[in-house]
Amino acid sequence: MASNFIVLIGLLATFSCAIASDSSPLQDFCVADLTGPVLVNGFACKDPKLVVADDFYMSGLNVPGNTANPIGSKVTPANVAQIPGLNTLGISMARIDFAPWGVNPPHTHPRATEILAVLEGTLEVGFVTSNPDNRLITKVLQKGDVFVFPINLVHYQRNTGNVNAVAMVALSSQNPGVITIANAVFGSKPDIANDLLAKSFQTDTNTIDLLQSKF
Repeated sequence: MASNFIVLIGLLATFSCAIASDSSPLQDFCVADLTGPVLVNGFACKDPKLVVADDFYMSGLNVPGNTANPIGSKVTPANVAQIPGLNTLGISMARIDFAPWGVNPPHTHPRATEILAVLEGTLEVGFVTSNPDNRLITKVLQKGDVFVFPINLVHYQRNTGNVNAVAMVALSSQNPGVITIANAVFGSKPDIANDLLAKSFQTDTNTIDLLQSKF
């Protein structure tokens, strides 16, 4: 009987970890102490007696981001780094601005599922399933449309119009993280060996050297 109880507890613990993203809060709030010396998984709590309304507040998501860059997009985050009150609450958001034909390049969020709503313009969006299928699931979205990107899958957005586009996204983590594929592969520090990348991408080292020089 005792062994069965231990197995049940283990299964419940495994299940709770499987369905959770960020850890659930154990109190009303745990405003992040962003400058504190204590290192924990997330952030240590600010003294509740010192918490103020601005710990739960951010302004500026109405302001268009500067898309004058090589990819033609700008992400304006609203996560725990901008809003300390998000600590332990398992949620964040961001605004994404796109110039005409701008892209938010293929990337992943290692700690979050993402849901996107188009506020202005037309966006082509898509994500790729894991190996071995690597199936591309893609759709063109119009103003008011919503699309979901499952946690940790490679995904992208592209403005397919000749006018600016704007999207708002919500993510299931206070700190979803982002890994832009090209930056990670070709812009790592130090560089990944060019012969290794040449073999992986079935090309030559000169091509890899050129790509690495851009990152």
